Amino acid sequence: MISRILEALFTWISGVISAMGYPGVALLMAIESCCIPLPSEMIMPFAGWLVATGRFTLWGIALAGAIGCVVGSIPAYYAGMYGGRALVQRYGKYFLMSTEHLDWAERFFARRGEITVLVARLLPVVRTFIAFPAGVARMPMGKFIVYTFVGSFPWCLGLGWVGMKVGENREILTAWFHRADIVIGVLIVAAVAYFVWKQTSRRQTTRAPGGP
Repeated sequence: MISRILEALFTWISGVISAMGYPGVALLMAIESCCIPLPSEMIMPFAGWLVATGRFTLWGIALAGAIGCVVGSIPAYYAGMYGGRALVQRYGKYFLMSTEHLDWAERFFARRGEITVLVARLLPVVRTFIAFPAGVARMPMGKFIVYTFVGSFPWCLGLGWVGMKVGENREILTAWFHRADIVIGVLIVAAVAYFVWKQTSRRQTTRAPGGP
């Protein structure tokens, strides 16, 4: 069931990027940064795959991805500023965001201050939710935008580079697979499956503090 959902999600993501180009990359990364767990681990490697085909440039997709992260983070920032914890408690389940996620992001933000926005953009999972506690803390908007962009750019660049390298070696990989795009699909599905597993296990651990 999960594999079918991930396959359908990857098909949709690849369709958006193929149809829209750089704006599609920006749009998808904006969705991912708006507290909606649309995995960048699917978005950017596929864009990188298209770099290897000559359609995009690596720097171009990284810039588009980082701009998308900034655009998508701004609504999440204001949601945190004006809605706060009550908003997550009421609507978070529709975006796979729980109070446990918010607690984690808030503790992360409280320990490291505003620089957290930059650091968190380089980390899986927490990068999706960090804009919300930044809004709750009323971090200055100008600094928030700069930190979000600076932290997001290397993340997008790195994931895009991985996809590009896989695409550049597709001739070698076809000796082992009938279609080279299966390779990147398997890698991406594995990454997202790990993401889902970590989310589930963390939630279970939080609900059962007395467990192992």
